[in-house]
Amino acid sequence: MSEIKKVMVGMSGGIDSSVTAYMLQKEGYEVEGVYLKLHNRTDGYHEKNLEYIEDVAAFLGIKYHILDLADKFTAEVYDYFVDSYLEGTTPNPCVKCNKQIKFGAMLDFAKEHGASYLATGHYAKTDGEFFYEADDKTKDQSYFLSQVPKEALPFMMFPLSTYKKEDIVKFGAELDSAYKRITEKNESQEICFVETVYTDVVKRHANIDVPGNVLDEKGNVIGEHKGYAHYTIGKRRGFSVNGAHEPHFVTKLNPKDNTIVVGKKEALEVNNVIADNLNMFVDEKELTCTVKLRYRTTSTPCEIKIEDNKVNISLKEPVFGVATGQLAVFYDNQKVIGSAWIKETN
Repeated sequence: MSEIKKVMVGMSGGIDSSVTAYMLQKEGYEVEGVYLKLHNRTDGYHEKNLEYIEDVAAFLGIKYHILDLADKFTAEVYDYFVDSYLEGTTPNPCVKCNKQIKFGAMLDFAKEHGASYLATGHYAKTDGEFFYEADDKTKDQSYFLSQVPKEALPFMMFPLSTYKKEDIVKFGAELDSAYKRITEKNESQEICFVETVYTDVVKRHANIDVPGNVLDEKGNVIGEHKGYAHYTIGKRRGFSVNGAHEPHFVTKLNPKDNTIVVGKKEALEVNNVIADNLNMFVDEKELTCTVKLRYRTTSTPCEIKIEDNKVNISLKEPVFGVATGQLAVFYDNQKVIGSAWIKETN
């Protein structure tokens, strides 16, 4: 008789992670849960989440752990988020969290507690060597997982990878009395510590409401803005352009002198991207593939050349509004073959 393998499930109290634990138990795994305490919040946030987890754990008859990573999360994710906006770049904290926290520290915790696998409610696939897009493309999270080191992949499980959200809701209905509570829980926010808008978070650490000049591409002053950190590449509102009759878009942020550069839509066109801090799952240095330059977008055909942990991405068709600080994720059809952080565009 084969040994029953233990799986540690990252549980948030929501329906996706709750159903993940339920499905794995039905498949015959020994399941334990782990809740990540990532914020030093005093508003009852953790207590409420743990009530949901307690219900599900009681129904399944499993134990769960609480892993306090608030200090690590602040240093690795939260501070990076704030600093990025102050430096005039657009951060992607979920990518950092997946690499450093969920499939870094939480995976280490799972291994220390004798688990063969760490499972989460992410919508993505893995075969132990690569990530792949989930079947439900509207929920796919492979983009956010692409910086996780390949050494972690053999230990990861994503039971929701072939299902649509409506399927998960049906599975959840089998969780008896716990179901009503987890379906009352709001869908997870895209950025867990941003309750409304990102500027509210940044304002806790710096005065960003400092008006400055709006420049055209030649450096001429053509209007005024309310503070550079209020803007991201491609934004078209919240600043004035004297005498303009056509929409203008933010094309550059200059933190040093608190100016922003704007132009018409064609000024947002990008044909080449330079990115660094690569995390590749293939060894080739020159590739023809597709790339996603932000999460909610379609893949664009490209050619990439890698040298000295930098990659030059030549796009075969232009992309508009590419932001430094975001992630370029490379795909071979549905397979993720690597990613890198965007540093320059032209």
